[in-house]
Amino acid sequence: MVRRSLLCVLPVAAALGACRSDAPSATLPKPRAAGGGPAVRGAVATDGARQAGVDRPAQPQTHAVVSVYDLPRRPDTARVAARVGEIVLGLTGKPAEALGVEGGDLTVTVGLGPRLVGPSGRGVPGGLELPAFAREERTARTWGGDLLVQVCASDPVVVALADTRLAEALAVEGASVGWSQAGFRPPGGGPVRNLLGFPDGIENPRTHPELDREVWLDGPGPFADGTIAVVRRLRIDVSGFLAQSTVRQEEAIGRRKSDGAPLSGGDAPDRLDLSAKTSRGRYLVPAMAHARRANPNATGSGRMLRRGYSYRNEPGDQGLLFVSFQRGLRTFTATQRRLDDGDDLMRFVTATASGAFFVPPAFTPERPLAGRILGEQG
Repeated sequence: MVRRSLLCVLPVAAALGACRSDAPSATLPKPRAAGGGPAVRGAVATDGARQAGVDRPAQPQTHAVVSVYDLPRRPDTARVAARVGEIVLGLTGKPAEALGVEGGDLTVTVGLGPRLVGPSGRGVPGGLELPAFAREERTARTWGGDLLVQVCASDPVVVALADTRLAEALAVEGASVGWSQAGFRPPGGGPVRNLLGFPDGIENPRTHPELDREVWLDGPGPFADGTIAVVRRLRIDVSGFLAQSTVRQEEAIGRRKSDGAPLSGGDAPDRLDLSAKTSRGRYLVPAMAHARRANPNATGSGRMLRRGYSYRNEPGDQGLLFVSFQRGLRTFTATQRRLDDGDDLMRFVTATASGAFFVPPAFTPERPLAGRILGEQG
């Protein structure tokens, strides 16, 4: 699959020109977010036990590229991972030297696929192999994968340069791109609107206790302070969905389009009341509404941290770059199975790429990326 060029769409798509990682350093005006918004935020700290780009920054950056790579059948995985870690530390620690521009709030998050985690994957709750689901267009290149690289920043040029630098380094190691997708989201705090016009990301764990309970793995052992990432490219029939009346759209989602408030009442941040009914006994949030079907109280699973991005390659290929982090794969699989059983939104959605990855703890020059896990393999 040919790598997609980065698309900058806020709110209308505009192609980003080709960028070179060896661009000369220059004194540039202070970067500003797309659409004339506020200046991009400052550097995201890379210290601590956990990788950035999961719950830091709390508000996801406005641009991202998610890339999945396949490695040679018998790679020196520990060495490859250590090399990737070195490059990431350079990009996020001294971006002006590595990229020729200031990095702003650049984060790079790396995950390992099932083949790299190998027998040690028994320590990952639920493993990393995703089962087949409904409405999937599977190909060998776009399903699974060995290495996940998520690059995020408020400046799309920084994203493009960092992604190019990492792709070049991985190509030297014999890696090939399975698939790569650029995504975007509007600036601003809290939930933001997706291509369907609805606020998204409302039902997310946000407090430190919630994140520790739902997202991060605890110790002891090499998996402590890691998490499980699920990435899926979901093509959405945007035109077909928007052809419905606003009332029908809201019934399919389970929330008001104007402000994201649940149809059961209250304001956008309020939890859905799944038991609320009309005077005639009908559920206020319809039985097949997406917000009801995906609700953790209905799925019996944990709560995932979703950091999704919209994407638009062309009018017939646009939708959601779904990224979620959870401490057990069942959180995702139980939710997706329930959506497959019946969901008024999912009939407009087709998955065209998918994979699950273990995101190791943070790394340093003295503590290589995934060193404890991959060292056990050798």
